[in-house]
Amino acid sequence: MANHRSALKRIRQTTSHTKRNTDRISRIKTFIKRFIASIGSSDAEKAFSAAQSEIHKGVSKGVLHKNAASRKVARLNKLLKKSA
Repeated sequence: MANHRSALKRIRQTTSHTKRNTDRISRIKTFIKRFIASIGSSDAEKAFSAAQSEIHKGVSKGVLHKNAASRKVARLNKLLKKSA
């Protein structure tokens, strides 16, 4: 266990940041699942746009690497084109 005040503060910060990042990742996954569920319907384009936006927000917040996000968006776009 940490003894210094700075180390105690760092532990507090780490737990709050971890919680925030976990929530962000979960939100991204939810948007991707919504898009996959909407494939074939008229809302697929809207769901794709929302999922793409959420993925890119994850990049800007530092939760996802930009190449991983690009790969995810490309795969979702491929699904969208395939279903159309």
